[in-house]
Amino acid sequence: MKTPLKAAALIAAAVLALSACSSATTPEASPSATVPVLDLASVAWSTADGVPSLEFTAPAVAQTSSARLIADGSGEALAVGMVVNVSYVIYSGADATQQFSTYDENFTQPIPLDEDSVDPALLTVLLNAHVGATLIYATPDYSGTTSSALLFAMTIVSATTPLAQAQGTAVDPVPGLPGVTVDEQGKPSVDFTDAVDPGTLVTQPLIQGEGDAVELGDNVTVHYTGWVWDGAQFDSSWDRGTTATWPLVDGALIDGWVQGLQGVTVGSRVLLVIPSELGYGDGGNGTIPGGATLVFVVDVLAAS
Repeated sequence: MKTPLKAAALIAAAVLALSACSSATTPEASPSATVPVLDLASVAWSTADGVPSLEFTAPAVAQTSSARLIADGSGEALAVGMVVNVSYVIYSGADATQQFSTYDENFTQPIPLDEDSVDPALLTVLLNAHVGATLIYATPDYSGTTSSALLFAMTIVSATTPLAQAQGTAVDPVPGLPGVTVDEQGKPSVDFTDAVDPGTLVTQPLIQGEGDAVELGDNVTVHYTGWVWDGAQFDSSWDRGTTATWPLVDGALIDGWVQGLQGVTVGSRVLLVIPSELGYGDGGNGTIPGGATLVFVVDVLAAS
């Protein structure tokens, strides 16, 4: 299974630290008896030029994850089903050094608010907060075998509630492109009969949504299925039963997605035909052979 994601190590590491760690899971090694387990109440928060920083005594270890609300925001209340966009700075509990900052990279990280995506300790705090809130989140550093903590100084920048599936005005099929049908749940299928590979990037609306146009830098929530031109499916968010949210930025997704989704309105369903040079190139990717033209049907459910 391969997604439209390209190698984006820092973004992926942040997503894993924020959403894939279970508070019931601990690294193999236990902290030394002489090193106390991190207490978030002892962590000092300060802000300079809009960027937060944390001060704490290192080494700081964490056997489980925890979160602490610093100040609530005055914006919309957060709720299950939303996607929140956060800015954050990551610190190493081992030596209190800064490891990464979304402020330096000029992007926000999307987090889907559901039990399958977010650490329960973090989700509990988020669901009692509003847009604009600031908080500290700590989790064991799962990249190693010690229980050294990772600490996040987080700000909730915005929140949006994605559509369930595309909605808008149906667009007549275009001859020469793959035919698309969807089942009762909205999952698409394609028919390549009489289709001709155009050899260039195609973004063909199937449903024209009435929402805002997607812009470069947006965090975009989608449902999608992908095939190689010969008809073999290689990925589907519908099969996983959950939407995907990614930053639409160069280097985070294949170029065909970044270029093809710009200007598409929220609520739209689009057919993307992506030539190899805007996909995975001559090297391919996993089950996707080198030189393959890719076909995606994408429901654009939110952008912020």
